[in-house]
Amino acid sequence: MQLIGKILVILSLVLVPTHAMAYVGPGLGAGTVGVVLGILGSICIALFAVLWYPFKRMIKKLKKTGQQG
Repeated sequence: MQLIGKILVILSLVLVPTHAMAYVGPGLGAGTVGVVLGILGSICIALFAVLWYPFKRMIKKLKKTGQQG
């Protein structure tokens, strides 16, 4: 039980926000926005690829069977 208490105290000290007194300039801000947009864009493209290509294959198969019959 003491281990859990120590872990909770350490987590609460680490997660409590304090003043960093740091400067985030426009270059770092723009870079951060670019990275976030790049990650979100790549996730969207990956989801699109995973969902689109099987759907595209199904459409081709349906067109092929429709032309034969």
